[in-house]
Amino acid sequence: MKQDVIVRIVLQKPPDGVDFALQKGSGHVYETVQVQQAHAHDIRFECSVTVKADRQKDEKPGFSGPFVQGAPPEKFIYIAIGTYAGQAESIWGRRLKVPLRGITWDTLEQVITSSELVLETQVPGSGKDGSPACATVKPFDGWKITNLNG
Repeated sequence: MKQDVIVRIVLQKPPDGVDFALQKGSGHVYETVQVQQAHAHDIRFECSVTVKADRQKDEKPGFSGPFVQGAPPEKFIYIAIGTYAGQAESIWGRRLKVPLRGITWDTLEQVITSSELVLETQVPGSGKDGSPACATVKPFDGWKITNLNG
């Protein structure tokens, strides 16, 4: 049995004037959705991921769906940046990997049983030099349960 869960990614303080988007699909066959340009505020993305719903004693949750990338156990979601997000005139062409690690069955069961809850992570939108953050998010503080309308 499989169950869908909503995840929310908050990019904190991304650089102004740069487009960001979720990558839907993988390889060369993908599209960017929820394209947003940064303007002095955090950016939020929401998407659904599918969770393998049969919990077994030593098995970690498995994730799939059109927004999920990578091979187990290091699944992740891509945020496309600049030209990768369709912003042709951008000097940036990057992607940011947001890991789906650290999500426990206990956490998932709380979210699955409530239509009011989502999993949320907050990640830096800019690197130390002020350019858009890219590669795998580091440090990664993990996922927390929050209200859907929060």
